[in-house]
Amino acid sequence: MAAKRVAPRPALGTLVLAAQLADGIWPVLVLLGIEEVRIAPGITAATPLDFVWYPYTHSLLFDGLWAAALAGTYYALRRDGVGALWLGLLVLSHWILDVISHRPDMPLWPGSARLGLGLWNSLPATLAVEAALFALGAWIYARATRARDAVGRWAWRSFVIVLALLYVASVWGPPPPSVRALAWTGLAGWLFIAWGYWIDRHRTVSVRE
Repeated sequence: MAAKRVAPRPALGTLVLAAQLADGIWPVLVLLGIEEVRIAPGITAATPLDFVWYPYTHSLLFDGLWAAALAGTYYALRRDGVGALWLGLLVLSHWILDVISHRPDMPLWPGSARLGLGLWNSLPATLAVEAALFALGAWIYARATRARDAVGRWAWRSFVIVLALLYVASVWGPPPPSVRALAWTGLAGWLFIAWGYWIDRHRTVSVRE
């Protein structure tokens, strides 16, 4: 959301796609048995998930490749160098923020040592940091754009509210009933990308490109 100020040409849906690309592909690979996650309540204070093997979506090497692929595709279609650069950085930002949040389970490449600073081991710290980042991103996007019509106002507000409610449910709700259910739920995240495109069609940039 915050990237809209520095990369005004890509739609919000494209920016969300970039930031969540790793988590968008991950459930597909889990369902195919290529990557592995285990439900282990108590493994961290903020999430019950034990990410056993996910180097193709969450290693620095592969996130760099995904970043180059998305940025290159966007540039080929739009000829927007600034937008392409920020899309690539958004893909990589997922790995950086996960290293801060996760226990040591984030690989540099398949089979490498794993990194993780363990923010999720403290629920108060997790809530403080993640809620602040979310609120800041929403505020920046709201300042960088303005609604063209009522849809632009309410589609945006409902987007923020639903994301906030889902975050609360993920922290305080029960663990997923199964890995398969977790993966199918994760695929629903693609709906927020479509939602982002819908929002942007009803809002206009209010900062200089």
